[in-house]
Order: sequence, then C-alpha cells, then structure tokens
Amino acid sequence: MNDVLTVHGGTPLVGSIQVRGAKNLVSKAMVAALLGDEPSVLRNVPEIRDVGVVSGLLELHGVQVEQVPGPEGELRLDPSNVIQAHVADIDAHAGSSRIPILFCGPLLHRLGEAFIPDLGGCRIGDRPINYHLDVLRQFGAVVDKQPNGIALRAPRRLQGTKVKLAYPSVGATEQVLLTSVLAEGVTELTNAAIEPEIMDLIAVLQKMGAIISVDTDRAIRIEGVDRLGGFTHRAMPDRMEAASWASAALATKGDITVLGARQQEMMTYLNVFRKVGGVLDIGDDGIRFSHPGGALNSLVLETDVHPGFGTDWQQPLVVALTQASGLSIVHETVYENRLGFTHALSEMGAQIQLYRECLGGRPCRFGQRNFQHSAVISGPAKLHGADITVPDLRGGFSHLIAALAAEGTSRVRGIGLIDRGYEHFQQKLQMLGANYERS
Repeated sequence: MNDVLTVHGGTPLVGSIQVRGAKNLVSKAMVAALLGDEPSVLRNVPEIRDVGVVSGLLELHGVQVEQVPGPEGELRLDPSNVIQAHVADIDAHAGSSRIPILFCGPLLHRLGEAFIPDLGGCRIGDRPINYHLDVLRQFGAVVDKQPNGIALRAPRRLQGTKVKLAYPSVGATEQVLLTSVLAEGVTELTNAAIEPEIMDLIAVLQKMGAIISVDTDRAIRIEGVDRLGGFTHRAMPDRMEAASWASAALATKGDITVLGARQQEMMTYLNVFRKVGGVLDIGDDGIRFSHPGGALNSLVLETDVHPGFGTDWQQPLVVALTQASGLSIVHETVYENRLGFTHALSEMGAQIQLYRECLGGRPCRFGQRNFQHSAVISGPAKLHGADITVPDLRGGFSHLIAALAAEGTSRVRGIGLIDRGYEHFQQKLQMLGANYERS
C-alpha cells in the first residue's frame, strides 16, 4: 500500500460504511484460542494489520490459522500443536505490536516457557510492561530479562493469586484473565478494567469453559480449571472506529451512517456527540451521525476508563471541536502524551493551547508530572491544507479527518499506520465521497 495520501479537503463526507469486529477484542480473542485444546472459530474479524500480526505470531507458535473467504469475516484457529517459536522470528513479527506480552500466560500453561522481544506499538504514553511482569510473577512465573527481550518459565503449574491493579489498565486486566483461567485455585482481581471489549473477552473465555464472575466495584473472580476447549464467537463491533467516523461527519459537515455501530457500548460517546450539537439517528442495524447545519457547541471533556469517555474517542473528536463556537477544554487522563497530535492541527490553523495542569475537571495522576495533558481549543477555526506525518493510529486518523475538513490540499504521510485498526479505510473514504489520491 502506498504510504502517502494527497487529500483535497472541504468536501462533506456523506454516505454509509460498515464497521466489523473491534480491534481491541479480536486480537485478544485470537490469543485466547491458544489456551484451548480444541479449534476455535471467530467471526466478524476485520481485515486490519493487527489481525495479520497476531495471525503470524500464532502460526509461529504452531497454531493453524485459516481465513475463511466470505462476508462473515471468519477465522478458524487450531491450537493442537503449539510449539515455542524462534526468538528472531518473534522479533521480526512483533516489531509493530505489543500483543506478544499477552501470549505469555497461555504459552506458560501450554509449554512451560515463553519469550517476548522488545515491544513496539503506538508511542502515545508510558505503557510499561512491568504491570504484566509483576502479574506473571504473582502467578509463579520466573522472569529473566535478557539483552534481546524477556524469557519466562513456569517451573510448575501457575497458581491463582490476588491482584490489585494500581490503575484499571486494559492490558493488565487482559493479562490476568488469560493467565488465571488455567491457573490452580482462585484468582481475585480488583480495580480491573471493565471496558466492553474486556466483557467480550470474558464471554469468549466462558465459552471455552472458564469460570469467571464480575462483581461490583471493578472486581473479577476467576476459578481456575484444568482444561479449556474451543469457542465459536462473533466479535463485538468496533466502537472506536464507529466514533472516528462520527467525528469525521461533524468535522466535515457531513452525514455518515455507520452500519454495525451499536448504541449500548457507545452511550458515553453518543451523549457527548449530542452535546456538541451532532444529530443522531439510532437504528437496529447502525447509527446515523450528521452535522446539524448550524454552529457546533463547545464543551468541557475529560477522558477516563470505561464507563467514562474513552481515550481512543478523544483525538478524532478534538478535530471536530476545532469547528465548534467558543472555548472547549479537553483533559486527557489515560495517556499522558496523547495530545501531541494537536501540533499538526495548529499548523493547519487550529487554535489549540496545551497545558500541564489538570483543566476543567478533577486532578489526575499526570497533574504534577510535567506532561501537557490538557488542551484549550478555540473555534471555529478555518483549517487549511498542510503536509502531515501520522504519529499513531488514532492521531493518524484524526489528522486524516483534519485534512478532509480543511480548505486546500494536504499530504498525509505514514498512512500505513492507520491500517492497524481501520479496515479498508481508503475504500470507505471513496464510498463517502472524499477527494483524494494515493501517491
């Protein structure tokens, strides 16, 4: 795929597009298949690069991965012959992904050993793997840090434990779930993440034979079992992609129907969309997002873990807020460096000022740490075309939205990164009437 798009902005995006399974669930459900001693079937799988990366890593470990042609987006995963992959092969596949850390629990159960190379992923903030390593140690894993990565061993069966997370991290919660289901005894996880994708992963594991109960106050209890089978599961739709297209409708004064979008997992976003002035039409098969035709409203917004306003929703919405009347305040509390993408928006004419203080809401864990994690956005701003380089997945899509909303021509470089989480996004742009060329 060509890595540069030349975008001629100023045209409203109008039409219908389809979203399939959530990136943040599909890759984890694929890893969960490693835990079973029978084949699994995962449906509604999007054709995104992250799925290709995880498929490659699974195949390196002896899992047969078959993509079934057809509209169902079906993957068949057979973990009958799991093996330890070569370090160099893992490294080659994992350079663009942090998913190998989640292979550890399943591989320790299946093989008694695991290896993870230096990890990549989007550079949007501090994502330490210490959370993961500490959790694995609590289960009884032996961790050996080596020059080219980290080797782990399970001298005996992993043991259930009590884990209290300092922060309700999605990745750490996934690690506990994938490790505890085959551990001996009971695991109690407190301060867990409860995102919809976590609940869908729990549903997958329960189908395999796991015993997991979700209690109040972010507490999850897992009773270890001796074996797990396979699963057949249809992945929940990607609420992050759906919201990205919704924000694109606002920013470009467009009208986009997102087929597959589901109200229940998006309620917090939908409330904010309506407060900004966007028009919603929620149907059985999707949600229609449209610009009201008049002025958009400014607002004060704070990201948070679910059920708060998701951090992955923040960046595309900020582009729309550059077109709202008055001052908007955005306080990012999940990733400390996630507002760095706004520098490119400022070069395009947006009026955005970043601050180190916690603005517009309660103090957060970044408040005294010198991170620019609050933004004041003054609008409406007249955006103009510019040369932009994509910084990360959500920031990259946000830059693309800005280019589509701006007057004149923009060159957006590094768009290959967007393929990590947005299925066939160039085809969808065509369907919505965007004016662009690959170059």
